Amino acid sequence: MCPGSLGSRPLDLSCTGKNAKKTTMTTRKRLKKMGNIMGKKVHYKQKAFHGDKSRNRWIFGGNRTGKTWAGAFEAVSRAIKKPCEGWVVSLSTQVQRDVAQRKVLELLKAKGIDYECVMLSGKVKFAERGVIDFITIGKSRIGFKNCEQGREKFQGTSLDWVWFDEEPPEEIYEECLIRTLDKKGDVWGTMTPLKGRTWVYNRIFMNAGQDGISVHQWEWSDNPFLDKDEIALMERNYSTDTLESRKFGRFMEGLGMVFTEFGEENIEKNVSVSSKLQTFVYTGISIDPGYQNPTAVLWFGIDGDGSIFVIDEFKESNHSVEQIAEMINQKSKEIGVPVRNVFIDSAATAQTFGAPESVASQFRAYGIDVDPRVDKNVFEGIHRVKGLFRSNSGVRKLFVFAHCVRLIQELRGYFWGDNNRPVKKDDHCLDALRYFCMASAEDTKHEPQSPVAKSKPTIFDKHKRSLFNENN
Repeated sequence: MCPGSLGSRPLDLSCTGKNAKKTTMTTRKRLKKMGNIMGKKVHYKQKAFHGDKSRNRWIFGGNRTGKTWAGAFEAVSRAIKKPCEGWVVSLSTQVQRDVAQRKVLELLKAKGIDYECVMLSGKVKFAERGVIDFITIGKSRIGFKNCEQGREKFQGTSLDWVWFDEEPPEEIYEECLIRTLDKKGDVWGTMTPLKGRTWVYNRIFMNAGQDGISVHQWEWSDNPFLDKDEIALMERNYSTDTLESRKFGRFMEGLGMVFTEFGEENIEKNVSVSSKLQTFVYTGISIDPGYQNPTAVLWFGIDGDGSIFVIDEFKESNHSVEQIAEMINQKSKEIGVPVRNVFIDSAATAQTFGAPESVASQFRAYGIDVDPRVDKNVFEGIHRVKGLFRSNSGVRKLFVFAHCVRLIQELRGYFWGDNNRPVKKDDHCLDALRYFCMASAEDTKHEPQSPVAKSKPTIFDKHKRSLFNENN
């Protein structure tokens, strides 16, 4: 057992490196012995984190879930595997000494891995009591930084990796990203989101799956080394809101979230499709046009029971009407949705995007017969959408396919502001959603359309069938 490791410990993991060199024991044996400190027990979410090949990985975990061990293990294993240089970034000198630095030293000492310390303060003989500048392991170097030093102290070095132990200021995060640029290095972070929806929520958590970013969420039950009686005691001593962060590693919702249906507790059950295959009797498209602001396009299908499905999405800036029209035709063909029942912001009858004709007229010229007669009442639209997500009787009639990530981001980041009005910020997909949901309340009462005959399954048919199989 590692000294001082009560509550969170490293996983059963062995690694190899092509550039490994023999010292007192082979790199493979060192890593295997380091990973086997705790014997038979395995923290499976730690194992998944270390197996993740994403270049920007983050663990959002509750207190004592083992996230700091995972960060330290990743740093030490990289230093052993092959020559490299990286930084461990803590919030302060004291936190560096008491948390990240301590975990790294415990890992190194537990299995006799050779290392040398250069100190900022204190003696090498008692390194754990002082503040370490950097540690060398063979030709590798693990440097220690803290956010109290300021952005300037994070400049000028080329790095293979950076580990953020808890949430850094955004400017320090950006500076560290630059340090890894020329070496195509990696960054990872381990944190409990106690500060709520900061820049990390918007820039990291909300962009999981994009730009090489991956997110791992851990809670107390994921750590096999936590005592169940201790967990019960902690649960009794924290409020429900506090437990969201400290137990589950979730970002606090705060007050004023418009679509609470897409909060942390509800996201999994709302990003889905119905439990049966659908034959859509009505399909449509909704557009919120823009140029410097993004153009948002959503594709919809409505089944015989009146349930609405958001099938696909598009959201990009600096596209001409011609480019958008071409994209709509192409994507509609791919997913098997005919280009009809196309609703657009009524402002499109006046917008021009620099052309002599209105945006609506330009779309029609390119074969997209847009209908600008949409109800833009924000409050009515919000109530309509919320009622479709969950009626008073608990019935759900609106479903969002999981790959519509931009719409989902907007649903999760939409908040009430002053005077009980929603904050007008990054809501282009939401506008398109409201236009269609308000229009469909009237238009879908008409004669249902016959499904378009297809000679073979479309991409959408295959995706829908795969989601059906997963849910059954």
